[in-house]
Amino acid sequence: MKPIDVIIVGVGGQGVILISEVIGRAAVMAGVPVRGAETHGMAQRGGSVVNHTRIGSKLSPMIAEGGADVLLALEPAEALRFGHFLALGGVAIVNTAPVLPVTVTTGACAYPDIESLLAPLKRVGSVWSMNATALALQAGTSQAMNVVMLGALSRYLPLSEGLLLDALKDVVPPKYMEVNLAAFRLGKAEV
Repeated sequence: MKPIDVIIVGVGGQGVILISEVIGRAAVMAGVPVRGAETHGMAQRGGSVVNHTRIGSKLSPMIAEGGADVLLALEPAEALRFGHFLALGGVAIVNTAPVLPVTVTTGACAYPDIESLLAPLKRVGSVWSMNATALALQAGTSQAMNVVMLGALSRYLPLSEGLLLDALKDVVPPKYMEVNLAAFRLGKAEV
């Protein structure tokens, strides 16, 4: 198996940590080495959350700049903020639904248009953009947006869908599984 390095980014409360937990559990179930590291300092207040996940690697959990095979961005501005991690020829999967910071909601600043946020990524690799929040609503709740993104990411992971869904069942309460399964499938169908 070829190792794969994934950077998962978003803002606090979007579910970056849940995605990395599911991937880690699925890799362990598969008997594949996995390493991960995360930063979520001001996440409780809507700050940046970044997770480095290395599947099939026995090296450090940290991914070097320009070393990520996949950048999974749950928020478009975060895709740009952490775009320097994407490897040349890598893949960026980006949720186009923004989480507006206070500076935008108060009128002090304007949120950039999505195309200007994605343009630098397109010069480095392939970009799959989707409104994962709308897809999650279609599945039943906007809170499943992270699982929509996990479904999209699953196309690039060396882990079976069955293992990913088993790991998801380990971390999501049973009463929410139906909507999360629908969200996963909608995300996978987008890429």
